[in-house]
Amino acid sequence: MAKKRFDYFEAFEKQVDIASEEAEVLIEAIEGFTTSEDLVPILEKAHEIEHRGDEMNHIILTNVAVDFITPIDREDIIELAQDLDDIIDLIEGTIQRFYMFDVKAMEPEAIEFAVIIKKSLKALRKSMSTFREFKKVKKIRAMVEDVNQLEEQADVMYLETIRHLFTSGDAADLRVRVWSRLFEHLEMTVDACEVVADTMSTITLKNV
Repeated sequence: MAKKRFDYFEAFEKQVDIASEEAEVLIEAIEGFTTSEDLVPILEKAHEIEHRGDEMNHIILTNVAVDFITPIDREDIIELAQDLDDIIDLIEGTIQRFYMFDVKAMEPEAIEFAVIIKKSLKALRKSMSTFREFKKVKKIRAMVEDVNQLEEQADVMYLETIRHLFTSGDAADLRVRVWSRLFEHLEMTVDACEVVADTMSTITLKNV
């Protein structure tokens, strides 16, 4: 009996699903925040999800190393899998930083960034479901554009949030320094979603 061909597109979809789970935990951490000590069980949940993300990335890399034929270039598979794994790592990293930096209260903009991350992943999941159908280039690119627009929205919000942070408080204040780093990390996560969208767009154009 011939070996069943590994479905890379399904694996990418699973990676996005795992990232979306991690985004939900991020929202849970922000909305339910009381003290940094209370984040310990949430950290454990986030790490379990991140571990599943690592396992899926490993499965993809293991198969691409041995498969004689792949649906798209091996380099593109590796790049996209790693880009998706980066999103999961970045989301977990934000939750870890809430705990490591011992934040005393959540800034209101934190949930706004978390929601944009969640929306970006929802848009990625929608476009990923069509990704295997390369002939539908216009449809895929339209979906990818949703992620690009959300990234632009996050850029504007980051600019205004950091300005407000520094103009409403002392730049030497620990709160200002901590949150400037946290907002930077959240903005990087939105950027990582756009990187995935751009990678998908490039792969699509190469395979029409």
